[in-house]
Amino acid sequence: MKTVKVTGHPRLYRRGGRYYHRVAIPQDIRETYPKTEETFSLNTSDYQEALRRVRKAASEVDERFAQHRQMIAARAQPQASLSDDQVTHLASIYHAQILESDEGMRTEQLGTGRQDPYVHMEVMGELLQEARECYAMGRVARHVQRAVSDIVEEEGIFLTPDAPAWQRLGRVFQETFIEAAGEIRRRDQGEVVVTPRVAPSEEHRPSSTYGGHANQGQGPLLSAAAEEWMAEKARTWTPKTANDHRSTITSFITINGDKPLEDYGKADGRLFKALLMRLPANWTKQKPLKGLTIDKAADRAQELGMPPMSDKNVNKLLGYAAAFWNWAANHYDDCPTNPLAGLKIKLKKRAREERDPFTLAELRTLFKAPVFTGCRSLRFWRQPGELVPRDSGMFWAPLISLFSGMRMGEILQLYVSDVKQEGEITYLDINGDGDDKSLKTVSSWRGIPVHPELKRLGILEHVDRMRQQGSKRLFPDMPMGEDGYYSSVYSKRFRQLLESLGLKHGKNAFHSFRHNFEDACRASGISADVMNALQGHAEAGMSGRYGSGYHLATLAEAIERLEYRGLDLNHLHPSLSMTDNNKEP
Repeated sequence: MKTVKVTGHPRLYRRGGRYYHRVAIPQDIRETYPKTEETFSLNTSDYQEALRRVRKAASEVDERFAQHRQMIAARAQPQASLSDDQVTHLASIYHAQILESDEGMRTEQLGTGRQDPYVHMEVMGELLQEARECYAMGRVARHVQRAVSDIVEEEGIFLTPDAPAWQRLGRVFQETFIEAAGEIRRRDQGEVVVTPRVAPSEEHRPSSTYGGHANQGQGPLLSAAAEEWMAEKARTWTPKTANDHRSTITSFITINGDKPLEDYGKADGRLFKALLMRLPANWTKQKPLKGLTIDKAADRAQELGMPPMSDKNVNKLLGYAAAFWNWAANHYDDCPTNPLAGLKIKLKKRAREERDPFTLAELRTLFKAPVFTGCRSLRFWRQPGELVPRDSGMFWAPLISLFSGMRMGEILQLYVSDVKQEGEITYLDINGDGDDKSLKTVSSWRGIPVHPELKRLGILEHVDRMRQQGSKRLFPDMPMGEDGYYSSVYSKRFRQLLESLGLKHGKNAFHSFRHNFEDACRASGISADVMNALQGHAEAGMSGRYGSGYHLATLAEAIERLEYRGLDLNHLHPSLSMTDNNKEP
């Protein structure tokens, strides 16, 4: 089937009835990038939707290209130091090369009469004299400098001549040459001097101590293994999740070097954690840090006095990187113990303490807001008016969360087909079956019976209207954000709602409804295990999902017992006067 370029965007193509993103890999990274082009389906046959998606996809792919450039740059960063063992090994290579070259010359040149032995002795004498004079003056002979340059390049080490490690190698190599010259002189006098054998460089290549590129082990480089990991996960990750993980791995490589997996250890993990603890939240988006690698960004942030990210955010990024190492341990024989295992910061606060539930007074104020009782329009939802937006997620999301314990994203991504019936029980099927869906954990897959109060509020009538309109989504008016999540746009609206009512403070948010739900479960005599099953929590000794551990009837019985004492929502129940009040005037 032929792929045809479509007007409207330089990367927009159509194959059959489907639209695709397609772009060739930029010339500067073509040799190192794992693909020849970035081509993938936009999962739509609608032109306008394709235009929206291709713009977002192009931005994500460009970010991927930028991160790949960072990764390549990280490999090319010079090493700051070499260990004693590394210096000794490199010197032994030089020593062996000097004697091996001399041995070859004696066999091929002197032994066949093609060179005067006295010329050979004279050349070596001049080189030795230069080396001794430079050694006495604290300098390095030019021929020794060339040897340093050649050997570090052969061994895959990037050192600049001004690096302390380079100067140290020069001095050690010069000492090695002087000693080897003495052994050659003994050969000239007829003594047996055996040319040493050095273990193959592949087994003894030095590893980077900071930001370098080495290849000491036999396994795959971290960059190559990470590409495999991300390619495998791409089928289930949202674009934002993919970019978050890619960015984190790129930063890990930037500061620790791109090495074989078995060459990483706890020191690499500690260094990564230490830098994260110096960086501000969303550091890649902070204007003063734009374009900087993680190490330079940490230094700059400290210079500017930028407040560091929270311990929770540090742990989140450590978790992104640790996820790769857990995957690698299952896919490669020589993968070390996870270098990030056990490095997460112990948080002082429990999850519950990070957000407060809404108070009864706050709930009463919230559900008397214009968006619930009557607003001017969906655009001017903060202003009182005649429209009760019963077909909008703005109206339903808070109510559903309050009476189900569902997360914001779980609600907004619901399909009409996710509202199901089993016998007399109507329930919401929380699943990740859809290109635009994602769930926090495996235990998030579950079924939640619809609370009687939601039925009285008219949720099933809304479902019927969406079904009659042929809508796939239950709340089609709630757009997806550029990061691939429906919650990213609405979370800002909900914050604005709280602010407009004077309810917003540091410890409340949409997530507070889940804490209200927990408190109501306890007050209604619902067991902790059933409460956790309804909320999608995975805990020891309980199933986190419907169908394994709790029958739907058990969950329905619990939901019917759930009540909020003192909260009267009768004013939100639909009446005849509101029947036709679902569309904007």
